[in-house]
Amino acid sequence: MPRRIVIIGAHAAGVDAASAARKTDRTAEITLITKQKQAGYSPCGIPFVLGRHIPSFDKLIVFPQSYFRMMKLNLMLETTATNIDTKNKTVEIRDKTGKQEKLQYDSLIIATGAYPFVPPIKGREKQGVYVLRTIEDGKKIDQAINNGAKTAIVMGAGLIGIETAVALQERGLRTTVVELLPQILPTMLDADMAKSVQEMLEQKGINIMVSKGVEEFLGTDRVTGIIAGGEQINADLIIAAFGVKPNTELAKKAGIAIGETRGIKTNIRMETNVKDVYAAGDCAECIHMVTQRPALSQLGTTAVRQAKVAGINAAGGYAVFPGVLGSAVTKLFDTEIGVTGLTEFFAKRAGLETITGTIASKTRPEYYPGGVSIKIKLVVEKETERIVGAQIVGGEQVTQRINALSFAIQKQMTVRDLAKADTAYAPPLNETWEPMVLAAEVALRKLR
Repeated sequence: MPRRIVIIGAHAAGVDAASAARKTDRTAEITLITKQKQAGYSPCGIPFVLGRHIPSFDKLIVFPQSYFRMMKLNLMLETTATNIDTKNKTVEIRDKTGKQEKLQYDSLIIATGAYPFVPPIKGREKQGVYVLRTIEDGKKIDQAINNGAKTAIVMGAGLIGIETAVALQERGLRTTVVELLPQILPTMLDADMAKSVQEMLEQKGINIMVSKGVEEFLGTDRVTGIIAGGEQINADLIIAAFGVKPNTELAKKAGIAIGETRGIKTNIRMETNVKDVYAAGDCAECIHMVTQRPALSQLGTTAVRQAKVAGINAAGGYAVFPGVLGSAVTKLFDTEIGVTGLTEFFAKRAGLETITGTIASKTRPEYYPGGVSIKIKLVVEKETERIVGAQIVGGEQVTQRINALSFAIQKQMTVRDLAKADTAYAPPLNETWEPMVLAAEVALRKLR
């Protein structure tokens, strides 16, 4: 009898898990369940559709219906998983008509993702606060802009909040960002690096208010403004980007262990504490490679890597997930931002004593036209001299430098090793002295 694999969730983690399972077991019956009308799209692209860099939401569909047919995957759209019975190995589901049934499984993968949350702010019950998580959310915001919205407030200055604010500004809306913490991008950048990004955004016309909590939603039935830091701000379009929480209700109800990050606890094979039940993606906890502590990464790159491991193991193969560094990049207007490993702040919180090396350089020699600024910060553990984190803000070539520094951290490279790195140079492409090497030398001087 063929192996029955049920996957709850059909986006980055769900579809990649199904693909890996199919490649491992050609005969398995694989079923994917999603509440949404559309499966297999990239939510990371939504702000870039809003900013008109991508022409339509349809372009975000990575896996069309033909893919599921070709891979012999049974995709159930607009279907909700309501209960998991791990003893009898069944998943109860309900479709959009209300019809209920039970699916039997041999292996189960939970890829339920995360959901956007709004804190208990006065007036939260009012209509008209948008979130940005799904294509449907993106379409609603796009419709509001097309209907003539001229001003916007984005509450939260994390990655999604800032990308959305940039998109709205690009569409011609006067945009204000409100952030409770004293800096923008608090999980990505240290305050010194975030400051230069904030200044750039303000030069582009975005109004940024840090150290200001949202105290109240204003308006009668619909929200027309907020009070933040004692100040009233009105806007046509109000978006909550306070962050997301792992979607673990179904797992919790089934008695599956939840970890200290509030994600589903998994081991290196992405197995939960229940036999034959795996988890992957934004709902799943894993290990941070530097701290060796539980981490909740919630990045698309993490989701697909975890999913591949979960899919192979669910289909009877063997694979392990080594952990995360939280490597991430984005582009805001003409500025690229990247991070890998720990910031100075998070290193200190993990009990590591660090020093840093920061350098401002150019991407090409002064004499060659078109070179742009690049600023690199390395975070180095003082005792071992290991590189444990890096942040880069620049006009170009940020991604591959972040990737290189991610390799360096994974291989436990010391700052001394990096300072001796053999790097490439040509006037149209790079300086003779690679900026990463210069940052390493600055850090070394502090160590001496």
